[in-house]
Amino acid sequence: MSGDAAVYFGRLKDLVLCMPRTEVVTDTNDYFHVVRRTRFGYPDDMEFRLFRAERVIHVRAASRIAPFWDFGVNRRRVERLRQQLESGPKM
Repeated sequence: MSGDAAVYFGRLKDLVLCMPRTEVVTDTNDYFHVVRRTRFGYPDDMEFRLFRAERVIHVRAASRIAPFWDFGVNRRRVERLRQQLESGPKM
């Protein structure tokens, strides 16, 4: 990412919080963990860790119920977030 990594991380948090059925578990300056529920009520974890020096945000998104296959739901969710970050205002 170019620009201030902390600004990107804040924008990422804002985008995640706009998602329906999202509950914050942990929110710090460099770590953000939410639980998203599917339309059917199944919980999915989404975790984000900011590494400021490297200007990188690591992402983990996984289903709690279906550990081996979630029909690609979490991958698509993360990809949408990445696209929204890229298409937003330049930082």
